[in-house]
Amino acid sequence: MTAGVAVVAIVVVSHSRALAQAAVDLATGLVTGLDVVVEVAAGLEDGALGTDTGQILAAIETAARAPGGKDGVLVLADLGSSIMSAETALELADPELAARTRLSPAPLVEGLVGAYVAAGIGRSLEEVAAEAASAPEAKRRQMSS
Repeated sequence: MTAGVAVVAIVVVSHSRALAQAAVDLATGLVTGLDVVVEVAAGLEDGALGTDTGQILAAIETAARAPGGKDGVLVLADLGSSIMSAETALELADPELAARTRLSPAPLVEGLVGAYVAAGIGRSLEEVAAEAASAPEAKRRQMSS
């Protein structure tokens, strides 16, 4: 696999900081040598489970400002209120930033691995989002073989 210049950053949103960090560690450990900006917005400030809209918005802004996020940011979330919190963060974001941010329906782990690889080889925001979203289909094909 040839690394490209990443122009899409990723934000991982989860109720659990440990879960989010483990997913990031898995993606970065499986595929080394890629230079992809991955920010984590997970858990509450006191370490409890939960999501924080302000933390998510800050992670999206940080990712977008990084050289690897100049073309956009893909947000992957674990479930339920993390999705609602990410949607609220985008409503609060600068309109230009919101326009170049995508919320992915992909499952967190498989979607993150696919997005990380696609971003790392220089794919566009839409291509990175599509790669993440296709993760469940690849798993279904593998299981039906």
